[in-house]
Amino acid sequence: MSLTERIAYLRESWRPGHALLVIPVVLIGVITALDILLPEDIYLGPLLVMAPAITASLEGPVLTGMIGLLAVTAQAYISLNSGVLTSRNALVQIGALAMLSVLTVFFCLIREQRSRQLARVRSVAEATQNVLLRPLPDRIGPLRISSLYLAAEDEALIGGDLYAAARIEGGTRVMIGDVRGQGMPAIGEAALLLGAFREVAYQHADLPTLAAALDQSLSRYHADVEPYDENEARERFVTALLLEIPDERHISRMTSCGHPAPLLLSQGHAVTVPSLHPAPPLGIGDMGPADYTSDVFTFEAGDALLLFTDGVIEARNRDGDFYPLAERAARWTESPPETLLHHLRGDLLAYVGGHLGDDAAIIAIHRKPITLPGRHHEDQLA
Repeated sequence: MSLTERIAYLRESWRPGHALLVIPVVLIGVITALDILLPEDIYLGPLLVMAPAITASLEGPVLTGMIGLLAVTAQAYISLNSGVLTSRNALVQIGALAMLSVLTVFFCLIREQRSRQLARVRSVAEATQNVLLRPLPDRIGPLRISSLYLAAEDEALIGGDLYAAARIEGGTRVMIGDVRGQGMPAIGEAALLLGAFREVAYQHADLPTLAAALDQSLSRYHADVEPYDENEARERFVTALLLEIPDERHISRMTSCGHPAPLLLSQGHAVTVPSLHPAPPLGIGDMGPADYTSDVFTFEAGDALLLFTDGVIEARNRDGDFYPLAERAARWTESPPETLLHHLRGDLLAYVGGHLGDDAAIIAIHRKPITLPGRHHEDQLA
């Protein structure tokens, strides 16, 4: 390896945190110099133990050991300069500093081992969560899609909120849902519902039938898990919104299972809420297609739909006011989905002071302006 390559390697391997090593090194030099210069009845040598302690909080066992060795050498030099190197007191101080440095290195090794184990666990957890809540594709047919998930629990990528999209013949189906509760306890029901949607989204002709199938899957899941009392049974449910967006018609169909209606964003900063007739949430009981309603509204080319969970609209600021999603979203109706969600994420976190009390999910769906040969610009609602 040439000299230039060695310098380049050292430059790449040098971390910004290494600059902080100057602190313990300077500390050792200052303590040593002051101990030598001050009167003989003032002993600063024992303060050298601070150097390996500080290094342990910044670096690993190797550099901590090197700083500890340097501190022991400095203590020996102070004793030698004072002419007491072989005295019992000096030997005890040197031995004590050496022992403390070794213990510091030992605990550094344990910390690094646990850090590696935690990193592996986090890696597996992130991979599992990414498989469970797959990122939505940027484009599906004539739609541009962007999604955002903010988990309330620290170190979690997902919680009780969920979303999925499926490409069907002649259109796209999208689901967004909210499991009662938050964090890891809700992930089991979220996983069940996501798997059921991905399986049956292609098999049913309309949204009410699809909603009934999802309700049956969730009810079976509740029956199969550990027994729980009747009061707990009434508390286990999932709100969900199902959307069906045809490719060649400027409409959208939706079925709400206790979930809030989406926002329709149009050009000119216009925000409207489509009319919605919600049914009970999924998992409440045996529901059939007749219990669900399919609402239809206009979804023109150039418009965008904003789907969200309760964690967004129920987020509060310090004064206890709810987050005004419609008002804030109106600022960015001209923006593409990715930019829209980027703005909403920053605005929402700033509104709540950086931490959400509940999981939050948002999906932005934009219908690209297209011209269909032989078709009138406006379609009739079905």
